[in-house]
Amino acid sequence: MTQMQSKHQMDKNTQTQVTWDTLVVGLGTTGLSVVRYLADQEKDFAVTDSRLMPPGKDELVKNYPQVPYYFGGFSPKVFMQPRQLIVNPGIAVATSEIQQAKGNGAEIIGDIELFAREAKAPIIAITGSNGKTTVTTLLQLMAKKSQVMAQTGGNIGTPALDLLAVEEAEKTELYILELSSFQLETTNSLKTATAVVLNISEDHLDRYAGLEHYAATKGVIYNHCEQPLINRDDAAAMALAQGRATLSFGLDEPQQGHYGLRQKDNKTWLAKGELCLLAVDEMKLAGKHNQANALAALAMGEVVGLKQQAMLE
Repeated sequence: MTQMQSKHQMDKNTQTQVTWDTLVVGLGTTGLSVVRYLADQEKDFAVTDSRLMPPGKDELVKNYPQVPYYFGGFSPKVFMQPRQLIVNPGIAVATSEIQQAKGNGAEIIGDIELFAREAKAPIIAITGSNGKTTVTTLLQLMAKKSQVMAQTGGNIGTPALDLLAVEEAEKTELYILELSSFQLETTNSLKTATAVVLNISEDHLDRYAGLEHYAATKGVIYNHCEQPLINRDDAAAMALAQGRATLSFGLDEPQQGHYGLRQKDNKTWLAKGELCLLAVDEMKLAGKHNQANALAALAMGEVVGLKQQAMLE
């Protein structure tokens, strides 16, 4: 299909709905989850993508023929209409057309912000340069062992908005979200029972002004957090929760109420305060980094009431 043919098709498609005031920027897996959510909410919206044939286009055209779309480039004219942009995490908010819309007064948010406004169950949120998928997976297993109905998604697996649409949504007792810095860029009201920035290292610096900007974006996760968790071994990550009452984990001996490692009977143990919980040689995951990941998961699980013995199994 040529660019001209695509434009003709788009023009014909847009005639079915000219009153939209929300623009989904970027299709793909996340964009389609936003489309499903907005359609279920009976919102008037359109979709744009810089790619001529973005992933998910066939599903959009087949299942939502009434939705206008603009593919093959970002048109400044399209970005003048919406009062709200829902931006795919793969697209930088610094994109000129998005900044143009923001300057015109449009709200710039992402799928996690929409999720945050709807979710009813407590939320655990995990971010960091490394280890977040491991911690998220551990918490999902710990919740299952504790017989807690938990749903996991976000940056891995199921898009967050799709978690609200499953049949079990009303029975959900806990949400466990892995979040990237890209997702946190467009999130401002996520309320969490506990959240963590596991660590900070140089990553995605092509999208950020520098390491401090990248870290600060990660730190958004603490803005509305009841019990922040920090890593005692990462000064940059710790600084993001400065001024807040925190729970901590690290690979040193922990103070009372915090998580770390202790030596006992010639073995190294995962511990809470002076209480030894599990010998590290009994862990299925090897390596110091996974000891830290396990400590983080145990700390967060405790905050939301998961059973300690079940978490250790």
